[in-house]
Amino acid sequence: MKNLKFAIIGAGNIGSAIVEGFLKTGIIKPENIFITDQRPEPLEYFKTKGLHTGKDNFKAVTFADFVIIAVKPYIVKSVLEEIKSKLVDSHHVLISIAAGISIKNIEDVTGRMPIFRTIPNTAIAVQESMTFITEANSTKEQQDMVQKIFNQLGNTMFIAEDMMNAATVIGSCGTAFVMRFIRASVEGGVQIGFKPEVAQQIISQTAMGAAKLLLETGGHPEQEIDKVATPNGMSIMGLNEMEHNGFSSSVIKGIMAAFHKVNR
Repeated sequence: MKNLKFAIIGAGNIGSAIVEGFLKTGIIKPENIFITDQRPEPLEYFKTKGLHTGKDNFKAVTFADFVIIAVKPYIVKSVLEEIKSKLVDSHHVLISIAAGISIKNIEDVTGRMPIFRTIPNTAIAVQESMTFITEANSTKEQQDMVQKIFNQLGNTMFIAEDMMNAATVIGSCGTAFVMRFIRASVEGGVQIGFKPEVAQQIISQTAMGAAKLLLETGGHPEQEIDKVATPNGMSIMGLNEMEHNGFSSSVIKGIMAAFHKVNR
């Protein structure tokens, strides 16, 4: 894998996070990555890391085996138009990270070629992303390779393309939802006497531990709640107060609002 060459088109939040994940794990050598952007600042930063950098997307694609499209959705078509002549009848594998851009949208420009549509989240920068993958025209070997790459950056799940919007809501937007819960908990911690940085450390570790319990035991959240919520205790009193104020309902409504937005 270390000898594979990658073009990352776009050095925004997700594109940069992917590169940071590659560099931290060492799965891709810096000299085998060519990242492009129209802004000089991220290019200057990644050049200091040993990457090839520039504004020329065509040159980056010429360099690479795998091409990762990490630009805003409204730019995807123009980028594909720019590089499509190099993609035709070549060895390239195309990986799109643009939300809402279907494989058919891509094929309408590039024609038939190995295409992967992926939805990671920003935790990819610390190798803890939940990345969803769907594909077209690819071999089993290519599928295994793409999954192996993203497994180094968190966990992966192959899903049907018609589930990608739903996956985006709970897996990508979900990062923001969890962050808002953590932020609210920190504010509560400050109100009961902790300094903000101490409260954040406590809540962050608690949230990570709770998630790890579910991931490693395969248990249900309510099973873990029952272990903590003793009769007439603090936990059940806090939980019930949250529920009286619409906690679960608000979370579900927020997820549905995001889902309706992405499906418009």
